[in-house]
Amino acid sequence: MIKYNQQKMKNIFIVLGMFLGIAVFAASCGDSKKAKPTETKEENKKNMEAGNVKEVYFAGGCFWGTEHLFQQVRGVVGTEVGYANGKTKNPTYEEVVSHTTGFTEAVKVKYDADEVDLKLLIELYFKSIDPTTLNRQGNDVGDNYRSGIYFTDKNTEAIVKAEVEKLAKNYSKPVVVEVETLKNFYRAEDFHQDYLNANPGGYCHIEPGLFEEAKNANPPKAKK
Repeated sequence: MIKYNQQKMKNIFIVLGMFLGIAVFAASCGDSKKAKPTETKEENKKNMEAGNVKEVYFAGGCFWGTEHLFQQVRGVVGTEVGYANGKTKNPTYEEVVSHTTGFTEAVKVKYDADEVDLKLLIELYFKSIDPTTLNRQGNDVGDNYRSGIYFTDKNTEAIVKAEVEKLAKNYSKPVVVEVETLKNFYRAEDFHQDYLNANPGGYCHIEPGLFEEAKNANPPKAKK
């Protein structure tokens, strides 16, 4: 019953968020000063073209909060929420939360390796979860909320495995974070993308103070 009520609560947030999103969109259309998404995208595009861009995938409970966390970090040039390492094709949110697809909610993180260290991203990720809890983060329960870090190249694999092994020594219980090659990843519905930017009061399992910590975790390098 608890698990049902928790999922029901999140679904209520989704419905409320849809109505709020429509209202915010309508209000913002009349005032171009409130948001400049095109400029942000262009800036990220320039960073991706000029930098040493790598990618890694993090699963840590509800992907709304995890995406918002990494969006705060200087050097992260792009994020996208979706469903990782499942056994079907093109899953919907409803199918994923039914616990029949094997997918976990995950965030694709693109970062400029010349601007931010992958080890820092992993450290922030560990602070956002309980790495000793299987198939649960906060109020989010089920295999679709299992924790994991997924990679697509050998160099990233080596860094992730070494860092997770090091951080695991800080816990008295076994760390159950999956560390695996990315098998598949499907982009989630548009409604889920940049959710907490569009809905600042939306559901999130991550302590708000960590977002501020992430903002300050990678300050600009001093000019010589």
